[in-house]
Amino acid sequence: MLKIKKIRILLIEDEDYDVRRVRNTLEPFKEKLIITDVVSDGLSALERIRNGAAYDVVIMDFQISGGLRGEKLIREIKSIDQALQIIVITKMTMNMTDFDFANNLLDAGAIWYCTKYPGDIEEYIYQPTDFILNILNAYERKRLYKARQRADNKLQKNIENLLNEKQIIGDSPAMRQLRLQIENYAVTDANVLVLGASGTGKELVAANIHYKSHRSTENFIPINCGSLPDHLVESELFGFEKGSFTGAADRKEGLFEIANGGTIFLDEIAELPLAVQSKLLRVIQEGEIDKIGRAEKIKVDVRIIAATNKNLHEEVREKRFRQDLYYRLNVVSLAVPPLTKRKEDIPCLMKHFLWLYSQSMNLTPPEIEDEAMESLMQYGWPGNVRELQNVAQRLLFSSAQRIDLQGVRTALGFQDIVQNEWGEPAIGYWHKDRIKPWRDLELELQEKYFRFVRENTLSDADAARQLGLAPSNYHRMCKKLGLK
Repeated sequence: MLKIKKIRILLIEDEDYDVRRVRNTLEPFKEKLIITDVVSDGLSALERIRNGAAYDVVIMDFQISGGLRGEKLIREIKSIDQALQIIVITKMTMNMTDFDFANNLLDAGAIWYCTKYPGDIEEYIYQPTDFILNILNAYERKRLYKARQRADNKLQKNIENLLNEKQIIGDSPAMRQLRLQIENYAVTDANVLVLGASGTGKELVAANIHYKSHRSTENFIPINCGSLPDHLVESELFGFEKGSFTGAADRKEGLFEIANGGTIFLDEIAELPLAVQSKLLRVIQEGEIDKIGRAEKIKVDVRIIAATNKNLHEEVREKRFRQDLYYRLNVVSLAVPPLTKRKEDIPCLMKHFLWLYSQSMNLTPPEIEDEAMESLMQYGWPGNVRELQNVAQRLLFSSAQRIDLQGVRTALGFQDIVQNEWGEPAIGYWHKDRIKPWRDLELELQEKYFRFVRENTLSDADAARQLGLAPSNYHRMCKKLGLK
């Protein structure tokens, strides 16, 4: 017995004896292969399909009465339901090696065709075994098509959810222009250079370009070039083979291999060592990577979106960045404006973050008093949107149902600064009732100062340099202080 569900068949045939011959051929399998409806012309068939009649397979005569027949009818059926599978039967006198006829049918959307009968067969379709097998094959094709359609719909829904989570908030002229640029650049495969200060949302822009592009179903791989020690950058980006050096116990895929077919986002691109810049240039020019320990090159198809908060013209002039790489990356560029250049977006940004974090904390989003919002709009925001995001979280920790001016000033850290006896700014712990253990106060001061330095330097590497710390010690301190 056939291990399939019932297959529902629409038969389009205008000759009664040919209807009988199809029925006779299917008779041994009548429990599974069911002719649900029989119509004699193309318009009637289309009407039934449009009205929602459920069929798995259409069996149609190539030449039927009425003006709608043959390839035109096939195309009309497929335009209504792409999943429907069509088998053509014909009594036309033809050479069975007529490839033009066959190709035209397949191009229109049919999956198979056969002659009805030679002269000596009257009760059954010619080649009945092939006929039955192709009906079963048609049903399987429809099932696979539907499964793929469901998977594609689910994937598309996931992409839509990702875009909703990564939406770019703001309706200022600068942000409207930025969204327009993203839409325009997403439809191309050109490399993009994203410029902007720290905390403006450059990775958010890169993610939007990727998920709006034809590469949206492939990997989006972000990497902060400034966070990688120089001796590990090459192996992280391009990978290595097992045994290629001491300690290489296993083969490692590089980020470009993982991103193959998709997009790689190189944040803080100016921090790449010159030797790695040279290899990155080859990836762009040749579409292939040099893997440590491998003689043959590996072909990759990766779109590169790079970002920096540095002046790359200056970096090129100082010979810290390759000029040819700069031109390869800067095919198209866009600048993400700092928050001070779009202060009209602050209210909607703050309300968005308060709502977002309230959802995750199972809280009701608090209201913000006008005076408090005005204070937010007057603030300088050296850390841009990232700093505003942190302030929104601090405001929620206060558990207030209504945010007032004092709450905003507290979240911004204004209460920490007082005047000492010489009229100079001092940390507000110089009070007999505020004495804390030195270890606790030291950690608080370190956290505040590290955050201040991070928000006012170009990159993590720049912050480490200005603090006089080795990059490894700097990242260790950030981890200890809870700074991501």
